[in-house]
Amino acid sequence: MSQPTTYQNYINGAFEASEQHLEVFNPATQALLSRVPNANAKEVDRALEAARGAQKAWAATPAVERAALLHQLADKLRDHVSSLARTITQEQGKVSGLAEVEVNFTADYLDYMAEWGRRIEGEIIQSDRPKENIFLFRKPLGVVAGILPWNFPFFLIARKMAPALITGNTIVIKPSEETPNNCFEFTRLLDEVGFPKGVFNVVSGTGAEAGNALTASSQIDMISFTGSVETGARIMSNAANNITKLNLELGGKAPSIVLDDADLDLAVNAIRGSRIINTGQVCNCAERVYVQRGVADEFIARMAKAMETTRYGDPLADSDVEMGPMINQAGLDKVAQMVETARREGAELVTGGRIADLGTGFHYQPTVLSNCRQDMEIMRKEIFGPVLPIQIVDTLDEAIALANDCEYGLTSSIYTRSLNSAMQAARELDFGETYINRENFEAMQGFHAGVRKSGIGGADGKHGLYEYTHSHVVYLET
Repeated sequence: MSQPTTYQNYINGAFEASEQHLEVFNPATQALLSRVPNANAKEVDRALEAARGAQKAWAATPAVERAALLHQLADKLRDHVSSLARTITQEQGKVSGLAEVEVNFTADYLDYMAEWGRRIEGEIIQSDRPKENIFLFRKPLGVVAGILPWNFPFFLIARKMAPALITGNTIVIKPSEETPNNCFEFTRLLDEVGFPKGVFNVVSGTGAEAGNALTASSQIDMISFTGSVETGARIMSNAANNITKLNLELGGKAPSIVLDDADLDLAVNAIRGSRIINTGQVCNCAERVYVQRGVADEFIARMAKAMETTRYGDPLADSDVEMGPMINQAGLDKVAQMVETARREGAELVTGGRIADLGTGFHYQPTVLSNCRQDMEIMRKEIFGPVLPIQIVDTLDEAIALANDCEYGLTSSIYTRSLNSAMQAARELDFGETYINRENFEAMQGFHAGVRKSGIGGADGKHGLYEYTHSHVVYLET
């Protein structure tokens, strides 16, 4: 058995040892993988000072030169797909194929954002005065704090740092304490590319210390966070004293509507994929289904059969595994509790419904629950596991009303052959995204954003890029 790796923080272009460490474990085997820094407030402050000190020169660097470094980093990632994917699988439990997709998508995302180096635009606005010109410039905010989740930990580095850096900001990244290893491997390759000192910094640690120090600092101009509503609320509180700009992607409880005229093969395959991809630990994938009564029995039977075929276990021990473990014991216990509560409230267990005893690791059976009602916890709270609750409805109007009756508002989906039904859903579903007759997965050129408790601001595309800028309007009389 290999010895655990010891990682160091990355501050001002150098790797630095930390006084204290956290341990990182494989959720499939519970083997110790690494020891990573448990940064304190002083270490966070040094990273912020480095970012602040580098920001002005970085912003003055032509955007095309900033872009060239992002392109070089993308090429580096593509040269190390297998090793990076293995690191992700070891610490997060993601199946190997999906981990490789995450690395390649991350490289593509760096290239995509780099291409905006020549495309960032301001405006010339018509004046009311005869000899005046009004210019709107887009300028960097300054120093960004990027706080990462554990479910797509590698891609989220790029989703935060690429738009920040291409627009002239510098950044301090804090990875999740559950999955920091991939971030340090990313940083090792970034260091080889030769970014200027202080432009990109990494400090790992707990939310209670490193996270609080980062989000409460007056040296931060923007906080970009992906994670739970509860943590997002604490970050908002920390940021309030400094009126720090926030970009928050929080929870989701995505509804999926299946109408009588739906292509059931398509609907079953896409919704099943939502529940087993990354073991259901994805904020934008279908978390509840409203199926029209005419096809309900057939849909439920097909969905149960499809879920029962899912092969799950340790992704590194079996290349045919479609679904890995939950991230930790707490996540496993939460899913088990929610299923038991739903059954007590009257939900019918169609398949699954138990913790899977594979000898080691945090595994839960792919599960389908029918006879669910809107007032059940499992239809209202985020599950974040391989469980699909289903409620029968009579009309599209009923389905849309139930879908919108939710504290979250990130993504939604509908399966129908009717253009009128699809367009009604597009008009009336109150969510940041709606997927029609396709899987729940966004495009990098779109805009991934939610409403209500799903967050503030958004990511990707032009609109996500401009989240990392502020406007500067100049009035010039000649």
